[in-house]
Amino acid sequence: LDFDLILENIKDLNSLVGEGISQIEHTPRGARLRRPEPLPLILYRNGIVVGHGAFRPYQHPATQQWLQDILDGYFPSELQPHYPDGV
Repeated sequence: LDFDLILENIKDLNSLVGEGISQIEHTPRGARLRRPEPLPLILYRNGIVVGHGAFRPYQHPATQQWLQDILDGYFPSELQPHYPDGV
């Protein structure tokens, strides 16, 4: 795996979804600015951990698809239903 390319593509995707930019959150008394919670990703020699989930070995088909989406420059399709605006 090309970890440098994975990290570069993640950085590009983060900038596309507005990393570091606050969003307006409506409250009963008005509104406030809040920053979206990031989704942690830990890369290991033999697998990944996404968020607070379980360890996922690189050999697992879902992990391979997740990484292939990133390598192709796309937001992981597995996350799109949960994060339609990116994360």
